[in-house]
Amino acid sequence: MKLTIVGCHSASPRYDANPTAQILEVKGHLFLIDCGEGTQVQLRKFKIKFARIKHIFISHLHGDHFFGLVGLISTFKLLGRDASLHIYGPKGIKQAILLQLKLGKTYTNFELYFHELESNQPELLFEDAVLSITTIPLKHRVYTNGFLFQQKPGERILNIQKVKELDIDPSYYQKTKQGFDVPDSKGDMVSNAAITLDPSPPKSYAYCSDTSYCEEIIPQILNTTLLYHEATFLQQHAALALKTMHSTARQAALIAKKAAVGSLLLGHYSGRYNDYNEFKNQAQEVFLATKLAQDGKVFEI
Repeated sequence: MKLTIVGCHSASPRYDANPTAQILEVKGHLFLIDCGEGTQVQLRKFKIKFARIKHIFISHLHGDHFFGLVGLISTFKLLGRDASLHIYGPKGIKQAILLQLKLGKTYTNFELYFHELESNQPELLFEDAVLSITTIPLKHRVYTNGFLFQQKPGERILNIQKVKELDIDPSYYQKTKQGFDVPDSKGDMVSNAAITLDPSPPKSYAYCSDTSYCEEIIPQILNTTLLYHEATFLQQHAALALKTMHSTARQAALIAKKAAVGSLLLGHYSGRYNDYNEFKNQAQEVFLATKLAQDGKVFEI
């Protein structure tokens, strides 16, 4: 998994601070998570190929998370896109996008599929042989979801030295990696455990967009490899976080600690702050493995 931070700031965009958008790459898949104003400009800046984006996940219908979407769709059309596009987001997103396209007499020349969400329980949105994607219900001023990306266990790793020692025919290698016992050159069955190694543990990424402090999500994100959790405010402005249904850096760290995640990534910083290192400092008082999101920064999960 590779995560590119396209934008990680809250509210209004600035020349040096872009609203929320991320690209998650998982074994050939390229997922866009949220699409704040100016996202397509950032995608070009970071040399992310538009044509590879086939699934877009919108957490909620506040402008700093989806105002860039209609522009991106329009650009897809101008580029001659023909691959279908799937958009997952709160109920109302279809009307919001299609009305703008209609009034501008812009009609896509590719299939546009909307998957509107309204459940307050986790929902499976996408699944294939590589990974699954599930909603994480959050608590904000409007209906909001985070998203949990979970890799599936990979194939077993062939122990080349052992298969050669036991004279396993190469035609059985693929079946061996799939976990089956196979015969040696004499026809005797060889245990799979004797000729393979365990695959690398599957990775997971939990994206928790705008939300107040919400312990209800902990069981769902338990032991996640990387947790992105909004941290709009520092602790001295906890009253503002409560009022606006956002979180502080310390509260994000508490969630990370209680969920025993591998590491925590903070973002969605309020524009009132100039030194983002203080977010990291306050979070690390609770959870040491804390990182800061920055526009353009790439994280290997």
